[in-house]
Amino acid sequence: MARARTVVQHSVTLSESTSAGVSARAGKRGFSAYVDAATARQLERDALVDILAEMRDKHGEPDSAQVAALRDELGW
Repeated sequence: MARARTVVQHSVTLSESTSAGVSARAGKRGFSAYVDAATARQLERDALVDILAEMRDKHGEPDSAQVAALRDELGW
């Protein structure tokens, strides 16, 4: 059985173009869910940036061949 998710209501200010883009993709009923998912993805990316910074501090910069191999593997 799925757990009920606790939500907290916030008021945010978005640029008109961002708001229009979200509305176009998500519709009025899905606006908050879209913003929630986008914010969750950004938090994940921020955490990855932090991990990469820690790795660079500990191991130094990766060489360009390693970066190129990873980009190929990821399809970037």
